[in-house]
Amino acid sequence: MKAMILAAGRGERLRPLTLETPKPLLPVGGRPMIQWHIEALVQAGVPDIVINTAWLGDRIEAHLGDGADLGARIEYSREGEPLETLGGIRRALPMLTETASEFLVINGDVWTDVDMTPLAARPLAKDTDAHLVLVPNPAHHSGGDFALASGRVTREHGERLTFAGISRLHRRLIDSAPAGEDRLGPVLATVCQQGRVSGIGHDGFWVDVGTPERLEAARTLAGSVTAP
Repeated sequence: MKAMILAAGRGERLRPLTLETPKPLLPVGGRPMIQWHIEALVQAGVPDIVINTAWLGDRIEAHLGDGADLGARIEYSREGEPLETLGGIRRALPMLTETASEFLVINGDVWTDVDMTPLAARPLAKDTDAHLVLVPNPAHHSGGDFALASGRVTREHGERLTFAGISRLHRRLIDSAPAGEDRLGPVLATVCQQGRVSGIGHDGFWVDVGTPERLEAARTLAGSVTAP
């Protein structure tokens, strides 16, 4: 199985920091943010990683190379202009599903101590297209995205939680998505209503690093933990 780290965004709300440094390479806890994900995936037994790039993508490639220094094997899906989340996954799908129908997807602009090992080790149930990690709602997203009830993700019952941007997906989720839809959120919402999404909650560290203030929050938290 492979994993994909989404790293193509422009990071406009973090400017001027991201004018010369792509957001995934911004340092948190003494290492680039994306390196935390790579190290967590390698530790979880998923060294084969696809990274999509666009804005300053050459700098990501120059810094990470083929991933050998981190124990990983990295491939790049070069987009030119950044695609939406689903569009980026769709383009990289041939690389992601060379050897298996399931793969992990991680947003490159979150910092977290989520353990990827259970996510990597447990295949999706036959009636499930996606398995999501959900976290308590941050202040900037107080309404949440989904609820979690008995291991199933729903939009209708229970306390709302926020999608962490970490998931295990089946290829059929992408293949069945409408051709004109490039966002992952609406597709997840649809299969969620069909009862085809499972999930797990995470109460540890998680920061959506979308602003300078949240970047500083991640850096503060990272001072109290070690890499996964």
